[in-house]
Amino acid sequence: MKKLILLTIACCVLFAAGCSKKVTPEAAPAPAKAESREVAPAPMSPRQIFEADYAKLPTSYTVVKGNCLWWISEFKQIYNDPFMWPLVFKANRDKIKNANLIYPGQNFAIPRTFALDDVKAARVKAGKSKKSSAPAASANLPADIREALGYGF
Repeated sequence: MKKLILLTIACCVLFAAGCSKKVTPEAAPAPAKAESREVAPAPMSPRQIFEADYAKLPTSYTVVKGNCLWWISEFKQIYNDPFMWPLVFKANRDKIKNANLIYPGQNFAIPRTFALDDVKAARVKAGKSKKSSAPAASANLPADIREALGYGF
């Protein structure tokens, strides 16, 4: 029994010693900078960066099995706010007859330009109280609405 305990302790010590060795890779020489006569682009403001990122968000979504408008609007790349599902419903009234019945394969337009009043009305329709109808700062909103709500970029 003593031999087993000593063997276990020895293995633990060897394992700990082996893990504590840090192997540092040899530093690779930095590549020499080639002379470039290109003019550096002007720095972008936070609002311009936000607007560029907002423009990259998808403008359509194809429904997969198990989706509902609530979950679609909750996706980070869509609105990141489930209470904004009435915006998708309103934009796709020709494809959606009943908001509770959407089907896999349907392709919905995701509106990206809307007014603050539209957002507030959609959130109230989705079940938010009128007092807290403003979306959270994490919601994907156009820059003008973020600015009107006092959210930063």
